[in-house]
This record gives sequence, structure tokens and C-alpha cells, in this order.
Amino acid sequence: MTDLLDEKRIGRVAEMIAKARDVVVFTGAGISTESGIPDFRSPGGFWTKFDPEDFTITRFLENPETRRKQWRFLLSGDLFRDASPNRAHQAIAALEAMGKLDCIITQNIDNLHEKAGNDPERVFELHGNMRWVRCLDCGERFPVEEILERHRSAEDPPPCGGCGGILKPDVVFFGEALPDETLREATRRASRCDLLIVIGSSLVVYPAAYMPLYAKQSGAGLVIVNWTPTPADGIADVVIHAAAGEVMERIVADLRRRLDRCV
Repeated sequence: MTDLLDEKRIGRVAEMIAKARDVVVFTGAGISTESGIPDFRSPGGFWTKFDPEDFTITRFLENPETRRKQWRFLLSGDLFRDASPNRAHQAIAALEAMGKLDCIITQNIDNLHEKAGNDPERVFELHGNMRWVRCLDCGERFPVEEILERHRSAEDPPPCGGCGGILKPDVVFFGEALPDETLREATRRASRCDLLIVIGSSLVVYPAAYMPLYAKQSGAGLVIVNWTPTPADGIADVVIHAAAGEVMERIVADLRRRLDRCV
């Protein structure tokens, strides 16, 4: 990050945060690659190891073997097992600690924002969270570790302990709608903020990718930090194509200096 243009952009973003009243951060899979979680579509990513059809809600409901595959997958602990928050997650947590963060809207299901120290009440998970399972019949939600501890030796997925219904990872499968209440509140927050910062999202998956557009249409500033160009680059106030961890760490450091001067 020695490029002078990038340094100017970092300074501009820090200034925008310092002046903002309500900052919303929108994150995608690209923020978690630095934690060792491959993008789902990249080489070595999730879809190179699993059949996407096994993550359609229709096959999950109709095919017992698909549910067994999901159970074995949960037992293996392969997904996110050793993942820890990286510098980008920690920088966002620092924004909250500094009183500069309204909320996080995320496409990710890895729980890394909460691990970094962000208040779960401020994290709106549009696609769910893999640390939970939910009963499709009664709606009860259970920590996945609790279910695994009780049924670790089971070959078949256990039923809901309350009603006997089907337990499903509490993430959005293909063919499912995003959680209505979460989507509605995320839309409200994006539409009322005065600065929205996109970190690690290609902004091609909808309706989640509408969030930056809602913010911009409401008059908010828009910052995009992503390795590759996005469809929204043309309407953003600042675009930085670089690693999220280093960029966000430098932005927060610059912001601290600005806030210290104001004390």
C-alpha cells in the first residue's frame, strides 16, 4: 500500500467515516479469504468439493441421502473449523468500539464478525449462520455444537428434540428466500445511513447487492474495497482494489489520528 493514490483514497475514506453519523458496512466472501476461507466459486472453494444441487431446498427436503451428506459434512467440521477473524474483521470491530458503526450487513455465514467482537445485534446475516441449525417444522433454533455433541456417533441426522421435525443448517439454500425480517431491517439501515462501505463483495448476488444502491439512492456516500471491479464501482465515491485487511487496518489507523486531533 505504498501507492500515493491509494494513500489519498485511504485518507478520504477515514475522513468520510469521521464525518459520518451512521456508517453501515456491507461484507461478502472476499473479506474472509484472508482467514483461509476460500470464496465459494474460486478454485479450491466450496463448490469444487460439493455438488451445489445438494444445497437446494428441494433436494434437501426430498432426498434423505442429501440430508445424510449434510450431516456428515457438519460432523467433519471442515467448514470454518479453524477460521479466525483477520485484520479486516478486527478493523470493523474497532469501528464499533470507536462509536462509528451503525451495523454490519453481511452475505457471509462464517460468524467471523461476532468472533472479532462485533455485537451480534448489529450484525445482519442475510444468508444465515453455519453455527446454528433450525427445525423446519417448529422453527426452534439450536447451536450446531450442541447438536453435534449429543449425536456425534449418529450416522443419520437427528430429528428435532422438540417436535421430531427435520433439522437444517440455518443458512439460506438455493430456492429459499432470504430471512424476511433480517432483509427488511438491513434495507432500512442501508437506506438511512450516510456512509456505506462495501468490503469483499463482487456485488453480483441479489437481493443482497441492492444494499449499496439503496444507500446511494438515499444520498449516502459509498466506498468499495474489493480485489476486483464490481458493477457499482461507477457510482462509488471511493474505490480501492486491494486486500481488505491492509486497507481497513490503515483506514482505522488514519481515523484514530483524526479523532485524536479533535479531542
